[in-house]
Amino acid sequence: MKQKSKLSNFNKFLTVVLVIVLVANVIVIAKKPVPVATEGDAGTTDANALVIDEFKADTYGGVEFKTDEDVVKYYAAAFDKTKAQTKVYSDGKGNTPTWYAFLGEEDLQVQKIIIEGKENATINNLVPTIVGGLFTKGAVGLSPTASRDPAQDTDEEGKSLTTCRLTAEDVVATNVKDNGDGTITLQLQPKEVNMSHKGMDPQGNLFNTLGAIDSVVDSIQQLSWSQGTTAENCIVNYHGGYATVTIDTKSGLITTADYHMEAHIAVTHANVLVLKDKSANVLVTYDVHYPASEQYIKDNLGMTIVG
Repeated sequence: MKQKSKLSNFNKFLTVVLVIVLVANVIVIAKKPVPVATEGDAGTTDANALVIDEFKADTYGGVEFKTDEDVVKYYAAAFDKTKAQTKVYSDGKGNTPTWYAFLGEEDLQVQKIIIEGKENATINNLVPTIVGGLFTKGAVGLSPTASRDPAQDTDEEGKSLTTCRLTAEDVVATNVKDNGDGTITLQLQPKEVNMSHKGMDPQGNLFNTLGAIDSVVDSIQQLSWSQGTTAENCIVNYHGGYATVTIDTKSGLITTADYHMEAHIAVTHANVLVLKDKSANVLVTYDVHYPASEQYIKDNLGMTIVG
């Protein structure tokens, strides 16, 4: 059964977001709003600035961690063990696919919309409302993933995503917390990447990133460039995201996890409708919480667990 999550078409979604943002600017200009006195420049931020606590060598939950590499290896082992588990689902109509047992609940938000270096309160209120109706929530396997079906869960080169690819070289920071109940919680923050590919770079080894969006952007007839190419004018930079993962030290399985991905989109020299040579910055956050509840799976996939 074909996966219904919008992540497989996420790059198309982001392209639509960009067009909506710029078109919204046309509406706002017509209304002559008062801009918020805030200026933004995506290039002024340290993309690898820590957003989680730094690692401290110690023994947590009976497990010794000496380095970031120890944390990543422990995470990878738990990831592989958890993602190896499957369950049978049913839609009550004779379809009984075998999918990952550990599925996650999706949430996507559009924030910090900046046009020509300034935020505008009207646009910040208008665009997220429009975009919210375009994203259909699904349920996804452990990130990174391309399908709920393990047999179809592959990267763009056809290689399996059923096992962890994250390495110590991929992370800016990690940390560990002993929860005192037989579980420990790991946090991992990957290094920043532009145009990340799922399973192929630091961000893509932890999150459901988008890959190149050039061809999709080029397919939008309403969008053109006053100068330069799509690759030069459309940047999707991933940074500021992190994963928080709780693991049962006895079973070695992940019990809960939250993956917070940030895609910082910057567009320059864009032409849309009557707008010419405009720039825009948008922050898109994509969060996945594991495990998805049975009610969430029923509501969003029309499926129940039968085995």
